[in-house]
Amino acid sequence: MKIPRRQFLHLAAGATALPAVSRFAWAQTYPTRPVRIMVGFPPGGSYDTLARPMGQWLSERLRRPFIIENRSGAGSNLATEAVARAAADGYTLLMIGPTQVMNITLYDKLNFDFLRDIVPVGGIALAPLTTVVNPSFAVRAVPEFIAYAKANPGRINMASSGNGAINHIVGELFKMVTGIDMIHVPYRGGAPALTDLLGGQVQIMFATIASSIEYIRSGKLRVLAVTTARRSEALPDVPTVAETVPGFEANDWNGIGATKGTPPEIIEKLNTEINAALADTKMQERLAMLGGVPMPTTPAAFGKLMANEAEKWGKVIRAADIKAE
Repeated sequence: MKIPRRQFLHLAAGATALPAVSRFAWAQTYPTRPVRIMVGFPPGGSYDTLARPMGQWLSERLRRPFIIENRSGAGSNLATEAVARAAADGYTLLMIGPTQVMNITLYDKLNFDFLRDIVPVGGIALAPLTTVVNPSFAVRAVPEFIAYAKANPGRINMASSGNGAINHIVGELFKMVTGIDMIHVPYRGGAPALTDLLGGQVQIMFATIASSIEYIRSGKLRVLAVTTARRSEALPDVPTVAETVPGFEANDWNGIGATKGTPPEIIEKLNTEINAALADTKMQERLAMLGGVPMPTTPAAFGKLMANEAEKWGKVIRAADIKAE
């Protein structure tokens, strides 16, 4: 039987629309089962402390558990690879931050391509690092510190939470732009690095604000500056490094990504809910306690941030010849 042309075109159009309708319906009902948010570090770190309140918000809003799964190891690469290899259905998400984009250059060979295999969902928070020193160290401001370092090359020990960690690489950028020489002392994590800074075994650290703010408030550490382009709302009286070193900027940021190929309707649904969380007063208060501010973005804007940060820190890593251990 020959189908009339008008009827044939109508049927063809309907067949073409089916996948789109199916995807839309899938997004409307998503999620129908628990969702995992992979965190590449142990519980208690900055990634983890941001993932948990966001996971709770999403659980309550979408009425399915959003479970935080800490899969630490290989500088967060184990968690990233798990998400890169997961089904592209929105049920396995990744907490993202500077570490993942730095790893692109730090590691000679990875089993995934981060910017290709992980798609951006949305930002969560932006925070500074703090330039903190032991109170016994006789400097109180960034200009004094730079002058002291130039007069005493190689005599200042700079702590970090590990070779290739964000505070190590930010410290290397500071060394480059100021022309000073400091000895890098890597530790196995931020806690032991801060312990030795508090004890005076090392003199300076570019610590995350979440890990250092209570020591700053109690006077156990002296803060010289914050690394963001603008002053921090959590430490409004503390100057930025850029007020002494124009153009200096280093941000600690976090957001969520998903497996490449995840339906855009699901990405958009998650992005909408994340941005709604960031507009909530209680969430804003939680971020403020950690020294951060909400960073609502579109998926495209978050992807641009990831690419720009990868390029920026890649240049620093190559110039300083930093290799992952």
